[in-house]
Amino acid sequence: MHLEDQSGFAMDRIKAEIADSFDEELEMEIDEDRLETMLADMEEHPEREQMERRVYFRELFRLQHELVRLQDWVVHKGLKVVVLFEGRDSAGKGGAIKRITQRLNPRVCRVAALPAPNERERTQWYFQRYTAHLPAAGEIVLFDRSWYNRAGVERVMGFCSETDVEEFFRSVPEFERMLVRSGILLIKYWFSITDDEQQFRFAMRIHDPLKQWKLSPMDVESRRRWEDYTRAKEAMLERTHIPEAPWWVVEAVDKKRARINCIAHLLDQIPYEDVPKMPVVLPDRVRHADYNRHPVPPEMIVPDRF
Repeated sequence: MHLEDQSGFAMDRIKAEIADSFDEELEMEIDEDRLETMLADMEEHPEREQMERRVYFRELFRLQHELVRLQDWVVHKGLKVVVLFEGRDSAGKGGAIKRITQRLNPRVCRVAALPAPNERERTQWYFQRYTAHLPAAGEIVLFDRSWYNRAGVERVMGFCSETDVEEFFRSVPEFERMLVRSGILLIKYWFSITDDEQQFRFAMRIHDPLKQWKLSPMDVESRRRWEDYTRAKEAMLERTHIPEAPWWVVEAVDKKRARINCIAHLLDQIPYEDVPKMPVVLPDRVRHADYNRHPVPPEMIVPDRF
């Protein structure tokens, strides 16, 4: 192969690799588009101003590049970052978290999504099972729901007493101040959607077999108790919005806007710079004349079906 041909082949490979790196995001968007058209013949969805797709992708990829820079800075400086994602069921917390973590190192940025407490955990200090997931130096932890379960679902669904809730409201500001004093950067987001929007998203999940797992009996019950959740949210924001760890509300009816607004805001909360890096030079591969690569037994090979 001539040098020009080799160069062209290499460029084609690079372009293909870049295009492939975008596929996950495109697949998620295609999946969401499919969901939004499933109910077109069943009910009219309220008109919404949607972000133009080209603008969305351009901004998302730019912001994800900045997230990688932030990640490098967190490791370089040994920062400890905690981000809480709260909001009603189907508010879009998971979608935002996916876009944040999509291109980051899972050893640096991880997600904590705790299940319901077991019998032993119910007897622990309330915050105990959450503290086990807090970051060490050079780590970012995204909580997909957090200790604020007590002020929300546990309170509304009767899983705790009003005495427990009142103790939570007394304790959580001091708990969070203690985290901040220990050097943790604590950022709290509430994803806000309308009553009509939640109704629509729940209906899509009901009719899509790929998404039905997202709709738990607790989610279904939350529709009936919309006003109870509203009152609980208002009390939570009022009593836990402290200078050391304020709440930030993300308007999330438009999912795309919500994601890039949230990421852009998150980047603003942590000043970061480029990390100096040594250039990476691949060494020549060592070759041994007496080494022969053994063939893989045919019965071990995954069949080519596509």
